[in-house]
Formats: sequence, structure tokens, C-alpha cells
Amino acid sequence: MLLRQWLQQAETALQALAQQDPHATDLAFEASRLWADVLDKNPASQRLYLDQPLSETELDRLNTALQRRAAGEPLAYITGRWWFWDLELEVAPCTLIPRPDTELLVEQALALPLPLDAKVLDLGTGTGAIALTLASQRPHWQVTAVDFSPDAVALAERNRSRLRLVNASVLQSDWYQAVAGIRFDLIISNPPYIDVADPHLQQGDVRHEPLSALVAADDGLADIRLICAQAPVHLEAGGWLWLEHGHQQHEAVQQILTDAGFNAVQSRRDYGGNWRISGGCWLP
Repeated sequence: MLLRQWLQQAETALQALAQQDPHATDLAFEASRLWADVLDKNPASQRLYLDQPLSETELDRLNTALQRRAAGEPLAYITGRWWFWDLELEVAPCTLIPRPDTELLVEQALALPLPLDAKVLDLGTGTGAIALTLASQRPHWQVTAVDFSPDAVALAERNRSRLRLVNASVLQSDWYQAVAGIRFDLIISNPPYIDVADPHLQQGDVRHEPLSALVAADDGLADIRLICAQAPVHLEAGGWLWLEHGHQQHEAVQQILTDAGFNAVQSRRDYGGNWRISGGCWLP
């Protein structure tokens, strides 16, 4: 079978998935990504292979991956890799899949008036996406990434090591536990913020992601309250705290930040126009 034929076959096989998952809309892209990632090819070179036959081994690997995707398994978990900012990251079911909306946190962090040698803390790092992107963009920053899950810590450390980011470190920690007594210029986090009854938990890729990284009590605000309440003892004067949250939570998160004593409290919209991140400055 030629690659061109397999790609057409893959799009057809994925049509049933598209009917169930509103996020699975670009079937040609998904088929192309399966081919490129499973066979370790450059997606930009696909046209060079379109009329070349696939070997039996290649076809078996591609069809196995296609069956998993057609059954609803996230593309990132099938291929074991995903992209965030300009980094290729290893991903696994023990962590959330990095999403473009979270890049807004990185943009905000890079725009802040931080010291040249800023100390940054990423709470609940997962794959390490936020922390490692900041470390790669600001080589003079010292970035500490923490996560409660030992599996997530091991995965983030593999990403850090492969990317050779010597200005980043990864620690196992229950939020601030492992950094007691240390103050940072920026604390940043994409914490769990979905209510356990939210119907979105039964849709799309989220169905396969770890609930511990998605769900929080108190209408999804429990972990955000804890992070905000404990942040002041871990921030330098003039330091910042920025958090990702649900699109209907910005007013509640702003109030939590204000109640915790933060100044210059503000929110920003994501690329879809939804309120996505909020933060404030600690001025004791």
C-alpha cells in the first residue's frame, strides 16, 4: 500500500471518532501526525513519501496506532510525544497533554519585569512544559518544577535531561512542601480547576487524562485557593503569581488573589477569547 492510500484510509477510519469528539476535526492532520510520529518522519517531508509503498512492518505499526486513535485514545498518548511552544516533549497518561492555551502563561511570564537571574517555581509541572519552556527561553533564570506524582516527576526529568536544560530542576512535592524557606520572583501554575461534575470530563481527550491533574473540590477552586493562600511566604517582594483557570472562573480567581493580599490583580483571555489566566503582584 502506498502512503497516499493509507492516509486516505486513515481519514475514513477516523470519521466515526469525529462524530463523537467535537475536537477531532482535522482528520487529515491526525492521519499525517500518526504517520510522522509512529514512523519517526518529518511531517514537512510527507509529500516526498506519498507514492512510496509502506513495508509490512510499517503498515502494521500504523494500523495499530490508527485503531487506538479511532477508539478515542489521545493522539499524544499513542505517539508518546507532543509539542509545546517550540519544544518536543515526551508525554504519557500520567500527565496532562500540553495545550496551546497554556502557552499564554509562558507569554505572560516572559513579559513580566523580572530580574535577569529570576527564580521561578512551576507548581504541578506535569510534563514540565511550562517550566522547561521558560528555562529554554531565559537561560539565566533558575526554574524549579514540582509535581506530586512520582511518575510525572520522572517524566518531566527525562524531558529536562533530553533538552539539556541545566537551569531547571524537577522535584517531587505536595505543592510547596519541597521548597519550604525558598522565595521566588515568579510562581506559575496550571493546577486542577475542573469541578468533578463538569460534563467536559466525559468528552474528548480529557476522558483519558489523569483526574488528579484535572479535578478540584470547591467548584474547581480548592487548589487555586491553597496556592494563592500559601504563595506570599514563597514570593520575593514584587514577585508575581500567575495561574491558569476555567473560562468562567476569572472573577472568582481575581477575588481569591485579592483576598490573599495581591496587588495589580488582572486576567487575560486565551486565543479563543476566553478568560484563561489570572495573576497578581505581591507587595507586602
